[in-house]
Amino acid sequence: MDKKPYDEKDALIAQQFDLLNAMTRNNLRRMGTDFWGSPAPNAPERSGTEAAPVQTNSGAPESAGQAGQPEEVPPPEKIEDLLEELNGYIGLEVVKKEVRSLIDLVKVHKMRRENDLPEPDLSLHMVFTGNPGTGKTTIARLMSRIYHSLGILSKGQLVETDRSGLVAGYVGQTALKTSKVIEKAMGGVLFIDEAYTLSGKGESDFGQEAIDTLLKAMEDHRDDLIVIVAGYDELMDRFVRSNPGLESRFNRFLHFDDYSAEELLAMFKMRCDKGKYTLSEEAEARAKKRLEAENGPSFGNGRGVRNLFERVLVRQAGRLASAEQVTKDQLMEIRPEDFDEA
Repeated sequence: MDKKPYDEKDALIAQQFDLLNAMTRNNLRRMGTDFWGSPAPNAPERSGTEAAPVQTNSGAPESAGQAGQPEEVPPPEKIEDLLEELNGYIGLEVVKKEVRSLIDLVKVHKMRRENDLPEPDLSLHMVFTGNPGTGKTTIARLMSRIYHSLGILSKGQLVETDRSGLVAGYVGQTALKTSKVIEKAMGGVLFIDEAYTLSGKGESDFGQEAIDTLLKAMEDHRDDLIVIVAGYDELMDRFVRSNPGLESRFNRFLHFDDYSAEELLAMFKMRCDKGKYTLSEEAEARAKKRLEAENGPSFGNGRGVRNLFERVLVRQAGRLASAEQVTKDQLMEIRPEDFDEA
């Protein structure tokens, strides 16, 4: 009996599961990254080898050179390419408008400096507010590249952290821990997620020590360090107004709205396109219905789309694994039943 068709099917199924495993590993590595959409067609890809490494709250870069070698700083990208990438993101038109206005402001501020004109105080530190999955981390990463392109930052890397990356458990250790994270962010953007957790924990908490260390660094390195704090609207407003130093430095707020069901569907279809999956009209209708039903505070916006997409692929893989033969078209096809219990 000729077993070749079955060998080919097994190979195709193995490829499918390898893809799912790779996606899972990738998601674990970038768990804190918000999903915003795809870069514009001509926008450059930003991988760990092509750009300054993105730091995590552990302080370890995703990619690093050999020990002892000087750090390679990527050349500034063209602002036109970055604007094209911004425009290619799905949804959140208000945020796009604010980012473009900020770029114009920085450009004029730089021209005044070049013409020896007085420069008004310009604080580029920002507060990003909104629910999870609305693109805050993605825009913070883009802003670091924009500021590098405009000559505001010398490196343009993004260092992501949260309370656990800044606060230690003993007196004096928090200042050292926070200072190390700030040192990694020098020349770029320090992005602090759920920053409101640094305050309001009581007298025995060391969050205030992290805040004090951060404020001093923002003053001492105002020319080559930008800090973006992020979190829920009311909690971030309370956090900023809890400290005069924070309130004076963070006076620029960007609110990220939740995505509509139509925008979530566009994200889902975009993921299908990037992965070379096809949706029939019936399957697309099922996806839309599912997103309309689940869209809400607990869904997670772009992250919810990512999770749904991966669950659908698991269902598809289970369906294909039981087939006697699997073609390339079948590997690409997402059927309505793949959304059942996904």
